[in-house]
Amino acid sequence: MMISCEKAAKICDKAQYKEASLWERIKLKFHLFICKTCAKHSKDNTKLTSLCNQARLAVLSDEEKKRMKETFNKVK
Repeated sequence: MMISCEKAAKICDKAQYKEASLWERIKLKFHLFICKTCAKHSKDNTKLTSLCNQARLAVLSDEEKKRMKETFNKVK
């Protein structure tokens, strides 16, 4: 039942994006109860995800990237 800190970190990341199975989440909760270092990592990871969601980050479309690249090439 006990998992390594490395495995816990991977499951923590998967859990943040709702990709972890129920069994993985149970093992993670048990590990976080025992390991305070991983518990802090998990808490910080949750805060970071929340801040990224609040920032409403946007990415450029492929067309916008293409136009920007063309503009940069013209300046050279």
